[in-house]
Amino acid sequence: MHLRELLGRPAYRGGVANEEMRKGWSVGGAGWVANQRIFDAVLGPCSDRLLAEAAPTPGQRVLDIGCGTGTLLEAAVAAGASAVGVDISDTMVEAAQERVPAADVLNADAQDEDLLDGPAGGGFDLVLSRFGVMFFDDPTAAFANIRRACAPGARLAFVCWREGENAMFTLGTSTLLDRLEPQPEADPAAPGPLAFGNPERVRRILVDAGWSGVDLTAVDTVADFGLGGTDGVEERLQVILSGSLGRLARAELEPRLGEQGWAALVEEVRDELRSHLVDGQVRFPARTWLVTAENPAVDP
Repeated sequence: MHLRELLGRPAYRGGVANEEMRKGWSVGGAGWVANQRIFDAVLGPCSDRLLAEAAPTPGQRVLDIGCGTGTLLEAAVAAGASAVGVDISDTMVEAAQERVPAADVLNADAQDEDLLDGPAGGGFDLVLSRFGVMFFDDPTAAFANIRRACAPGARLAFVCWREGENAMFTLGTSTLLDRLEPQPEADPAAPGPLAFGNPERVRRILVDAGWSGVDLTAVDTVADFGLGGTDGVEERLQVILSGSLGRLARAELEPRLGEQGWAALVEEVRDELRSHLVDGQVRFPARTWLVTAENPAVDP
């Protein structure tokens, strides 16, 4: 497993028929569900910027790719739109459906799911995603499939992580990584949370998939883990330990260290986080791309 996969959601590999991948997303999604409140707060500025750009309106049909626990679905429905969410994680789909009962939420892979017919229904006016589109095994095929389900002139708007140093994937992880076997370097273009960091690659994928007017805007927000006046250490720790890296570290190291040794290691992670507080809180810049495009009125 590559480092980038340890620090983010699992990658799409093999489509919906891959039962092992489905299980991986189910397990990984449980951490997102458990920490939904934290993610919504930390990623809130990214969501706000995306929704301000996309501006869903009453009567629109909105498709949310990689909908997770339903943050954007909730906003779209609140705006009066008709919303459909798609995610490969059954755990997160269940959470999203419970959170937004007015939306239709599909447990499917948007790369090869028929989004034109069936439960999705096609005819979408707006496609949204918050950090949910960087995991496709074949992103060009995925975005072409998504576009086919859109009405002429439909808009696409998503936010993804930008290339370069991004503390979202490093802060508080070195203590655990130092105890694990060295992880191989990943192909920057491999499916994973940082796969869309290169703007020219993103532009090429979307153009090849038939989208027009592709634009990328660099957006820097602040990821603040200090919820309700806390310093954010426990919140950041929960995210780390429930993610792929934390689960791997516990599975490999707790049997070796014992219960007390594992607890001591977790305390070292807390110390690492405390050593990087900014104004008394865990906070850091979140470097993202805001990507927009349109479905041409006539196919190119």
